[in-house]
Amino acid sequence: MSSDKNRTLLGFDYGLKRIGVAVGQELTGTATALCTVRANDGKPDWDEITRLIGQWQPDEVVVGLPLNMDGSGSELSRRAQRFGNQLNGRYNLRAHFMDERLSSLQAAEELQGKSRKIQAADIDKVAAKIILESWLESSGE
Repeated sequence: MSSDKNRTLLGFDYGLKRIGVAVGQELTGTATALCTVRANDGKPDWDEITRLIGQWQPDEVVVGLPLNMDGSGSELSRRAQRFGNQLNGRYNLRAHFMDERLSSLQAAEELQGKSRKIQAADIDKVAAKIILESWLESSGE
């Protein structure tokens, strides 16, 4: 196993109000939901993002790309790409993009059966975990 497969990545589920965040390891191919960062009309709390980057020291980042069901882009997918480009520019981290269609639905299903009410912020961070794990699974092929 080469050392370049031992990277740590942060995954982001970009949204206009909240951005879900997860951390993952390429070696294990797994990710863990971390937190949700507030966003104001898509503008993230950069201080919080900087804190997370400093804490987890990722080698690269993965941003969920919200495509339409037919695979076409949208205004939100363009904004998610801009966010990924900003992560690259601010932190010099290579940004990968992963189709995130149905990740929030999958996250809600994963959270079903928990004893408490599901919060939107919980869905966002679990969606970030799903996006990151999907990227890890597809990049390992």
